Amino acid sequence: MRPPTGQHLPRRTVLRGAAAIGAAGLLTGVPSCTSRDDALTFFFAANPEEADARMRIIDAFHRAHPDIRVRTVLAGGDPTQQMSTFCAGGRCPDVLMAWEFNYAGLADRGVLLDLNTLLDRDRAFAEALRADSVPALYETFGFNGGQYAFPEQWSGAFLFYNTRLFAEAGVAPPPGRWDEPWTFQQFLDTATALTRRSAGGRITQWGFVDTWSPPYSAALFAMNNGTPWAVPRMNPRHLNFDDDDFLAGIQFYADLANVHRVAPAAADTQSISTMSLFTAGRAAMALGGHWRYQTFAQADGLDFDIAVLPTGPAAAAKGMAARSAIGSTGLAIAASSPRREQAWEFVKFAAGPVGQSLIGASGLFVPVLRSAVGAPGFTAAHERIGNLAVLTGGPAHSEGLPISPDWQRVHALMDRAIGPVLRGKRPATSLKRGLTPAIDEVLAAG
Repeated sequence: MRPPTGQHLPRRTVLRGAAAIGAAGLLTGVPSCTSRDDALTFFFAANPEEADARMRIIDAFHRAHPDIRVRTVLAGGDPTQQMSTFCAGGRCPDVLMAWEFNYAGLADRGVLLDLNTLLDRDRAFAEALRADSVPALYETFGFNGGQYAFPEQWSGAFLFYNTRLFAEAGVAPPPGRWDEPWTFQQFLDTATALTRRSAGGRITQWGFVDTWSPPYSAALFAMNNGTPWAVPRMNPRHLNFDDDDFLAGIQFYADLANVHRVAPAAADTQSISTMSLFTAGRAAMALGGHWRYQTFAQADGLDFDIAVLPTGPAAAAKGMAARSAIGSTGLAIAASSPRREQAWEFVKFAAGPVGQSLIGASGLFVPVLRSAVGAPGFTAAHERIGNLAVLTGGPAHSEGLPISPDWQRVHALMDRAIGPVLRGKRPATSLKRGLTPAIDEVLAAG
């Protein structure tokens, strides 16, 4: 899962060159948005394998709607900036991939169409979609009373663990159900037991590595200590970086590397990536999401399963289940689209039962509809996973980022302030003074 910033593609790898999938024929580079023909343009970010899964959905859509041609437009660099540039220049793609952390800014500027205008006249589809959806995911793209996208995949974070290393160490595997969590202390004890050192004290095997974004991972541990990012989630005016339980979760995460030495510090990963540590069998547990599944599944000699995140003492006292991040992308329609009817048919197809079933069977994404998650195709695509409930139950046990048009500014403040905490230079309590007032000022101004 990539850091939710304007600088890097979130949760997805940037397409490594259109040439890698050019044989598909329909995939084009960014300049295709300038075309004035009648093709429906679809803007998204993907690596080659993901782009292939997208093409399967497009092919199925074309068979159902042979009169609607779809041209894909691949993101590169900063997708938010690309979308803004396209739309400011009157070349907005008809259908746009939306990220939960950035869509509100586009909606606030009138770039995205409020899909309620179409749902109101398509009552049968609207009722079926809401009945099959996980409310937290569907509501992620509801902003200021509008519905600006339909979720299309769940990209929440959880734990991968090396089953061989656990068995060899005689350590019990972590739990595989969100409603049966383990504790921070149990997680630390497990990571400690699975950290190996040479006679000279050099660490040869880490108990835990993070393959996501450390500032967001720290907040995920904070959230699992019983306090959400913000209340309300939509258009908050305050984030909980001054809450003692939230800060205790951040401190626990930071201490894994700086105090307990069961996770690599930033200096330890200068010469090797955390992904490589896990795939090479030099780390017992890895924080990530389903976007890592294909990489791990293709690694030679890597036996793994998945597990839920631990919960802190404050969450345990409240009897709370473990939580993941929502981590969803969605499909939106440009407010300026001259092909609104065709775009509506495509979005309904891709975010509806047929498209979601194709997503599930691809093994590349976790679909967002209950029917697709429970379908045989999704199970078959994950036959290596014993704890499938981590995926099937993940969407319903997720809590999302705050939704604000000012999130990119908030991210910049957060990234700068949390860095010293994660490096062990400052305690998490420093965020009360060093981060909270600055964020409150940004949110209040918005």
